Amino acid sequence: MSTYIDTHVHLNADQYEEDLQEVIDRAIAANVEKMVVIGFDKKTIDRAMQLIEEFDFIYAVIGWHPVDAIDCTDDYLNWIEQLAKHPKVVGIGETGLDYYWDKSPKDIQQYWFRKQIQLAKKLNLPIIIHNRDATGDVVRILQEEDAAAVGGIMHCFGGSVETAHQCINMNFMISLGGPVTFKNARQPKEVATEIPLENLLIETDAPYLAPHPYRGKRNEPAYVTLVAEEIARLKELSVEEVALKTTENAKRFFKID
Repeated sequence: MSTYIDTHVHLNADQYEEDLQEVIDRAIAANVEKMVVIGFDKKTIDRAMQLIEEFDFIYAVIGWHPVDAIDCTDDYLNWIEQLAKHPKVVGIGETGLDYYWDKSPKDIQQYWFRKQIQLAKKLNLPIIIHNRDATGDVVRILQEEDAAAVGGIMHCFGGSVETAHQCINMNFMISLGGPVTFKNARQPKEVATEIPLENLLIETDAPYLAPHPYRGKRNEPAYVTLVAEEIARLKELSVEEVALKTTENAKRFFKID
């Protein structure tokens, strides 16, 4: 039977405080065999580290989110470096740039983005990239910092096929989430169609960005199957083939199993 890996989920979010075990049980029932929880500030990193101790099928990625870059410090980055030595921490992030929200000035976002790329290279861990309205600067900084040395994931990718190829050439995987199922999501559907399956991962970004038909509701990792189903439809493949290949990709990429 096909199994899935949700490569980007926020089980450490407050939205799951009341029913986390039920959410995890539904994911397991949907054949989601592993989940990668993202910690992106002090509170969510602490919780992510707890979850990887509690559940053998949960792994963590830890870093500092660009929206909150103004709150980052060298002490926090040193702390992340120490925690990242845990064998179940499999990446640095989510980091990157977010020019949609204006909490953190662009220069501060770029400074901490570069520092986290440098940290990922020091630790030989992949980098998980958040990009919102900042594609040109994200690609430029990845190139300037030689991020290809460790590679990474373009999380919940919403860019063009051309940008996807640029990222693949820098040793990055393209991860698709709920938006690929939205009727009006032209670019994610084009990327799902055009980009080879060997370069794709699947994710939910739960509790955010729930796929159709749950759009606007709380997302959860069980719904990663709907992402795989839409990619299979667009590629004219079986869901089993998409599940098998994206699971293989994730295990290889994160060096798990």
